[in-house]
Amino acid sequence: LKQLQRQRDQRRARRQRSDVPVVAIVGYTNAGKSTLLNTVTESDVRAENKLFATLDPTVRRVRFPDEREVVMLDTVGFIRDLPPALMQAFSATLEEVGEADLLLHVVDATDGDNTQQIATVEKILDELNAGDVDRFMVYNKCDLLAPEQRLEPERLPTGSFQVSALDRRSTRRLMEAVEDHLWARGRVEQPKRGGAEDFAGGDDSDEDFDDSDEEEDDFDGDDSDGEDDDAVTD
Repeated sequence: LKQLQRQRDQRRARRQRSDVPVVAIVGYTNAGKSTLLNTVTESDVRAENKLFATLDPTVRRVRFPDEREVVMLDTVGFIRDLPPALMQAFSATLEEVGEADLLLHVVDATDGDNTQQIATVEKILDELNAGDVDRFMVYNKCDLLAPEQRLEPERLPTGSFQVSALDRRSTRRLMEAVEDHLWARGRVEQPKRGGAEDFAGGDDSDEDFDDSDEEEDDFDGDDSDGEDDDAVTD
C-alpha cells in the first residue's frame, strides 16, 4: 500500500503541474467501468467479471480537438458492506476521486438491483469527501435492454447517458458532454465541432506530462462497427 501510495502521489503531482483536467470513472463492481475506459481510449485495461479486477486506479489520457487533453481514471468497483479489513486499501485506491473535475458514475442498466447499487456508490463517495464532485450518470449495457426499456436521448435526465461500453459510437454523446462540461468550468478551451473529424488527435508533445503508467489516445468518435455480444463487465 505504501508503494502504491508513493506512485499515486507522484502521478498526481505531475498532473497538477500540468493542470490537466481529471475525469474519474466510478461505479458498482461489474458495471463496466474498465470496458468503458477501453472503448473511449481504445486501450486494453483488464476487464473481468469478478470483484476487484481493478485494484489500483488505471490512468489514461484522451486528447480532444485542438490538443486539449483529459486524464481518465478507472477505479476499483464499489460494493456494499465492504469488510473493515479491506476498507483501508479500498479508500487508498480512491483518494484521487475527490480531486477529480468530473465523475462518470457507471451503472449496469440491466441489473434489477441497480437502484440500491447507485445508493451504495453515492454513500461511499460521500465518505470519501467526493459527494460534491460534479458527475454524469452513465447507464451501461443498454444494448441488452428491450426497446421499450430504453429512453430517447431527449427524455433522459440532464447529465444522464445510455451507452453500450462495447460500442464506441454510443459513447460519442457522452464524450462530447464531458468536453462541454469541462469547457463550461474553464478547464478546456471552447469545443469546435463540425463532424466526426473534429475528434482527431495530435502528436504527443507534452514532456512534462510523461508517465510510464499513463497512456494516451485520441477520441475521434469514429463509426467503426461495435460488437453484438454481451459486455465484459468490471
